[in-house]
Amino acid sequence: MYELVDYMVKQFIDPEFYEIVVVEDGDNVDIRVLADKDRVARIIGKSGKIAKAIRTIVRAASQKKDKNYSVYVEER
Repeated sequence: MYELVDYMVKQFIDPEFYEIVVVEDGDNVDIRVLADKDRVARIIGKSGKIAKAIRTIVRAASQKKDKNYSVYVEER
């Protein structure tokens, strides 16, 4: 899932302006996208539509996995 989120975020901002941190806790996996303060709005989009689309795609791609994936977009 890391690669999928990285690919999608890379379409909106350059890799030098963000980092992705994966935190596993049993069956739950949190994928945190930490973006620079002035670039985080590009990932979130108007009314959060882009972030919601990324979460939906990750949820759909992880249906056959045994873990629950959550994507968070945060400012660093």
